Amino acid sequence: MSITKNEEYLSFFTEIKDQVYQSQYKALKQVNQELITLYWGVGKAIVNRQEQFGWGKSVVESLSNDLQKEFVGVKGFSVDNLWRMRKFYLGYKENEKLAPMVQEIGWSHNILILEKCKDDLEREFYIRMTRKYGWTKNVLIHQIEGRAYERFLLNQTNFDRALEEKYRHQAKLAVKDSYSFDFLEMSEDYGEREMELELIKNIRSFLMEMGADFAFIGNQYKLIVGKEEFYIDILLYHRRLKSLVAIELKTTKFKPEYAGKLQFYLTALNETIKTEEENPSIGIIICKGKDRTTVEYALKDMNSPMGVASYTLKDHLPEDMHGLLPSSEEIAAHLEKYIK
Repeated sequence: MSITKNEEYLSFFTEIKDQVYQSQYKALKQVNQELITLYWGVGKAIVNRQEQFGWGKSVVESLSNDLQKEFVGVKGFSVDNLWRMRKFYLGYKENEKLAPMVQEIGWSHNILILEKCKDDLEREFYIRMTRKYGWTKNVLIHQIEGRAYERFLLNQTNFDRALEEKYRHQAKLAVKDSYSFDFLEMSEDYGEREMELELIKNIRSFLMEMGADFAFIGNQYKLIVGKEEFYIDILLYHRRLKSLVAIELKTTKFKPEYAGKLQFYLTALNETIKTEEENPSIGIIICKGKDRTTVEYALKDMNSPMGVASYTLKDHLPEDMHGLLPSSEEIAAHLEKYIK
């Protein structure tokens, strides 16, 4: 008897398809856990034997050659990878919190985090983010090189008050405290319009700096309120948040009135542009500099979700931001609160 592919059958097919995908994901997850467990064990064994018998570096080379002869075609037993296993074990053996977490992300992700992050708190951040949001290796590299950890700790938004909890954490990751526009080529006395046009001209670099989930909608985006017309410098869309993101560019230091103007734009977007399926619009003021206390006061009573960021024309974290990083205890509490 043939089956007509009606809604009931399509629903049945979707149910079975989802079960297959879930089973595949569980299988891959189990394989990854077994691989991480194996590499942990190999690294531990190398460390223990070197300590027990006083073996030097040559044991790793000998072990690599013998393992590759024994397991022909099996990757992962190169000299370099065996040294990574040793470093992996030594890096986490005394950390009861991170040791079980490393099993939940891939080996290449683990090595990137281990080699590029300077302390356990920074490693915890990237492990948690990779696990929670399924970052690929390339996305992880971009986040580390873009100093997402430092910028996450420093960013100034009112998201804790203005956004629902289920969107809050992803929104915090979407807004940086400082953006690097080192790809811009502008005159020394550039203005906001020139900066905007340069960003549009370099739209690919701009979106890469903003983050992987942003999509461009338009610049000088027109809003009609009553009989008046208003223009948002740049309007983006964030796919994960399902929110419109209004960008206001300022080539001067942050002023409190900027927040009031942006709140007006966000209200207009929500009332006239946002669809029912989308979440509330978010605003980002990107300015040449800011006083952190002034920003804190300016955002305190704003109802619309927004953040204030600075920008640099050099590809590094500004020196004056390093002294603003919180203590280790404060960072740990921050991670536990927002990334749990």
